[in-house]
Amino acid sequence: MPLGKKTLDRIARGLSRYHDILVSAKKRDVSESDTVVMIGDMLADILGYEKYVEISTEFAVKGTYVDLAVKVGSEVHFLVEAKAIGVELKDIHVRQAIDYGANQGIEWAILSNGAVWRIYKIEFKKPITHVLVAEVDLLSQNTKDDDAVTFFSNLCKEGFAKSQMEDFYEQHQATNKHTLARVLLSEKMLNHLRLSLRRIFPSVRVDTKILELSLRNEVLKRELIEGEEADLAASRVKKALRAAARQKRSPGKVATSAPPAMAQQASTANAAPSLPTVQAAAGKLP
Repeated sequence: MPLGKKTLDRIARGLSRYHDILVSAKKRDVSESDTVVMIGDMLADILGYEKYVEISTEFAVKGTYVDLAVKVGSEVHFLVEAKAIGVELKDIHVRQAIDYGANQGIEWAILSNGAVWRIYKIEFKKPITHVLVAEVDLLSQNTKDDDAVTFFSNLCKEGFAKSQMEDFYEQHQATNKHTLARVLLSEKMLNHLRLSLRRIFPSVRVDTKILELSLRNEVLKRELIEGEEADLAASRVKKALRAAARQKRSPGKVATSAPPAMAQQASTANAAPSLPTVQAAAGKLP
């Protein structure tokens, strides 16, 4: 459900107001305890949660307290692991919140130092894993105001819902670097690339196997196509392509075996992109 103008304006005003507060706090290199207080204020002023009622510093898990927990009624929306504003955030910092969430069946965890915010999804598999879904740096010159508002609109009291967060997660899964790399290596995309090259260089014969080797060895970073996340991306793309193929054969039926974002991405592969489009997609991969 789209957020109202009043809510979006509150988020935008809050982000603008806290920018100077964060700049000052970073210059003074405030402590972790002071950063926790500041993050709690941001949860109230920007995201709309009620202080002392919906924002808790007394949420215990197995005898230990998390830094902050946001709970509306009987439902815990997410846990927050806070670090001092001068600390560079690392994935290992969120491990404690992930462990807490896994023990309580809580799917979402936030890691923040006030300036940088990260949203993680806890996946209840064996073993428990977590995925970085989104990140925003409020003090970075590269962060657009609209991007920051969109980021926080997913977490605010009015916007947070399991269905919305799942859609947010699926969007990330469909467009993350591992998925994009795997789409570039798919048979359909390799064929499109081969046809594009033939149109540009009519006298040159290009084999898809050669193109795949070139992409793997010279264009894409190894971390994008090897490892657990790359394997998961390969599985997602394969499943989405199968669903798109079934949908093409039976246009009257709605495919349900793949997330909507993935199915849409796979189905649009039928339109042959130009070579610059493929090069641009590869070049954007970090």
